[in-house]
Amino acid sequence: MLLARVLTALVLVPLVVAGVLLARNETLALAFGLFMLLGGREMARLGGLRPLALQWLYAALLGGAILWLYYFLPWGWEPWLQLAAAAFWIPATLHLLARRRPLAPREGVRPGILLLGMAQLLIAWLSLINLHRDHPQGPALVLFLLVLIWVADSAAYFAGRAWGRHKLSPRVSPGKTWEGAAGALAGSLLAGLALWRLGLSQAAAPGVLGLCVLTLGVSIGGDLWESLLKRQAGLKDSGTLLPGHGGVLDRIDSLIAAAPVFVLGLHLLEQGL
Repeated sequence: MLLARVLTALVLVPLVVAGVLLARNETLALAFGLFMLLGGREMARLGGLRPLALQWLYAALLGGAILWLYYFLPWGWEPWLQLAAAAFWIPATLHLLARRRPLAPREGVRPGILLLGMAQLLIAWLSLINLHRDHPQGPALVLFLLVLIWVADSAAYFAGRAWGRHKLSPRVSPGKTWEGAAGALAGSLLAGLALWRLGLSQAAAPGVLGLCVLTLGVSIGGDLWESLLKRQAGLKDSGTLLPGHGGVLDRIDSLIAAAPVFVLGLHLLEQGL
């Protein structure tokens, strides 16, 4: 399992790094959009759409919405969409961490999950693409956000394996521990320090470090939310596309929550708010 994860990462990570740093914004928007469509098909499955044709129809609707956002989103709407995402992810994270009631299976189509899942995928995609296009250090900052998630995830994995004793959210994701979360916190602080030292943002160091910690927190919430949906749907993984990693959503669940919070927070810090 670990070997498959490492081999898959060795293939994907260089491609993602090269794409973020070297590709034109339109090309990156297309590549990330295709990745979101694959995640959308898996979200449709978690939302109770069992026929494959309906899952791909859901993904097609997501694709149409992505195209509309890229070409026709009115100026000034993006921060409000990101604020709406943050208003969901911050309390959702706290709720999932505090949840102690058993999870009951959910049968049938769940329209609320389908709509919410599509909205979160869209806002995450929009946040990444607009950061890449509009910020003077956009490509480097998008890569930083990805590295922040990767570093935190790896630190949580190894700290949890070495010292994990206390369950983080036993009803939602029994494999995660508070010790692993502490490792992720340490990793996020180191990443935030690197962001400040490299001068990729003009925000002050305390604000940058605080934003990285907040981004880490909601990234855990994104992971837990997908775990909740999988358990309610009776699934171990969202898919089987990525060997050792499961499905696409299993790889981007943290990023879906983290992207809008990070981009909005960075904007507010740099505007001095």
